[in-house]
Amino acid sequence: MRVLAASLAWLAAVAVSAAAQETASDTLLTVDHYLDWEQVADPRISPDGSQIIYTRRWVNKVEDKWESALWIMSADGSHHRFLVKGSDARWSPDGRRILYLADGEPKGTQIFVRWMDAEGASSQITRVTEKPGNAEWSPDGKAISFVMVVPDSTAWSISLPKPPEGAKWTAAPRVVEDLHYRQDRVGFMRQGYTHLFLVPADGGTARPLTSGRWNVGARFDGLVLDAGYDWTPDGRTIVFDGLQDSTWDRQYQVSRIYALDVASGAIRPLVARPGFWESPRVSPDGRTMAFIGADSSEQTHRTSDLWTAAIDGSGMRNLSRKLDRDPDNVRWAPDGKGLYFTAPDRGSINVRYADLAGGVRDVTQGAQVVALASLSRALVAVGVRSDPVHSADVVRIDLRRGQVTPVTAVNDDVLANKRLAQVEEIWYTSSGGTRVQGWIVKPSAFDQHKKYPLIFEIHGGPFAMYNVGFSYAFQNFAANGYVVLYTNPRGSTGYGDAFSNGIDHNYPGPDYDDLMAGVDAVIGRGFLDTTRMYVGGCSGGGVLSSWVIGHTNRFAAAAVRCPVINWISMAGQTDIPLFTYSFFRQPFWDKPDEWLAHSSLMYVGRVTTPTLLMTGELDMRTPIPQTEEYFAALQVRHVPTTL
Repeated sequence: MRVLAASLAWLAAVAVSAAAQETASDTLLTVDHYLDWEQVADPRISPDGSQIIYTRRWVNKVEDKWESALWIMSADGSHHRFLVKGSDARWSPDGRRILYLADGEPKGTQIFVRWMDAEGASSQITRVTEKPGNAEWSPDGKAISFVMVVPDSTAWSISLPKPPEGAKWTAAPRVVEDLHYRQDRVGFMRQGYTHLFLVPADGGTARPLTSGRWNVGARFDGLVLDAGYDWTPDGRTIVFDGLQDSTWDRQYQVSRIYALDVASGAIRPLVARPGFWESPRVSPDGRTMAFIGADSSEQTHRTSDLWTAAIDGSGMRNLSRKLDRDPDNVRWAPDGKGLYFTAPDRGSINVRYADLAGGVRDVTQGAQVVALASLSRALVAVGVRSDPVHSADVVRIDLRRGQVTPVTAVNDDVLANKRLAQVEEIWYTSSGGTRVQGWIVKPSAFDQHKKYPLIFEIHGGPFAMYNVGFSYAFQNFAANGYVVLYTNPRGSTGYGDAFSNGIDHNYPGPDYDDLMAGVDAVIGRGFLDTTRMYVGGCSGGGVLSSWVIGHTNRFAAAAVRCPVINWISMAGQTDIPLFTYSFFRQPFWDKPDEWLAHSSLMYVGRVTTPTLLMTGELDMRTPIPQTEEYFAALQVRHVPTTL
């Protein structure tokens, strides 16, 4: 919510629209409407396919935060109702109970189980002091597995005098030995390790299944991600991703897949060849596992593939080699003959199916963004879908016919009678003949013969993809009379590995050409006021928007948000230092000129564009010192700048 408000504040600061522009009214999407906006996530269909549970989020206007609750409905969307406060619901194998996460005692997140009968009794199952996550039922429904951080018992212990009752002393010193000791949106992390646990489904003491100075859960950049794991149907084994190595803290994009014998605790590697392997899923017959990953590479980016192997790890096979897109949301077909998954492609994300021989076909098609969540034995899946003019809602997917049917409409009240902007897809040619995709968002009362100001938004990542999903911010910009342009320059995903690596060890680089070519393409259509063009972006978009104003003065103003300005200082300030080092072939102490040549700070002498800088004070990914460095330099240069 704060990000959107800041973006709209930027609009007021950098420009005033023409008198003829559309004004905020009951027919236009305003910032105030966003306070009534809702989000949906993680729908789960019951084993018999009759009911759907999902997480619904809304804005707590008093406490300025998002709240979550579980809602339930029949599979056709009828009998839609609130169920319980919480999130992350999972049906028991027999469909008679659900587990979910909610606030409990001791204070914090705990696992609960609720009976799905008329009485609806609910019980708190865990009473742990750390936050449990990734909770799943055992195949027989008698136990619940989850992951949790175990504090490091060998961490420093500093003896301090005991403060008198009521005293307010300074906090004890914080001792740091790990390279990754803080995380954006989390803060400073307790020194410890993520491990698997098991607790009886009717309550009791949670016992650890793994232990040691290593982590369950793939760590792409050294930080905690969701642990990927799955049970074998007989309940004897859990396959999981992670890195059973005490040097995990200094390894980048390294993960393996292991098998855990639940009874004995014995662990054996299944996929250990150099690479990043994650998200194992066991076939219905327990003989095969599917997983996502890629072999190690010297390139900055690696496109993942969908793989299978025997349950003992032998016979690895790449099922999606020809697809050249990153698979996600992998689910086995009930008959075990193939896998359903999603993959990004040229701005859209659709469901696909891979058979075990390596053939891949489309299941859903069209300009949309679909996230696949779960499926029933009857080949009916549930997920979340949006497109340029429809916000995200829970959908039912007929996997046989590829038919997608919405079963919620959580924002219809907000969007009722609103005149939404239409989104137009464009393709244009950049340097070296590179074809680049983008989209133009036009005000709902657009007139080809008028001149409009432009907002050019640049995505972060840089290995990410602007998609055709609904954008509240872009719709609001258009409602305020702006044309919006957003594109996927080189470095973006969804166009193949070669395109993503178009900025390999050269970022920023040719992506700048792609951005400017996009602006030129829209100017060529004749409806832009070229004296009122504005550029902005956050994170990787902050990198590129600051780079843009250091290389051209064509924009009337810029909103550089949460940027990286100086790669050398960034390496010591961010919560993902290894990600920063990966952009360069040599460390900065060996080749500082390369690091500086790609740092926007070194081009401040060319900047004349009035600039608004915005970064959260607690941002640990693109920390505020990066923004402050840029602010000071721009101020010294007498460039109109606000922080």
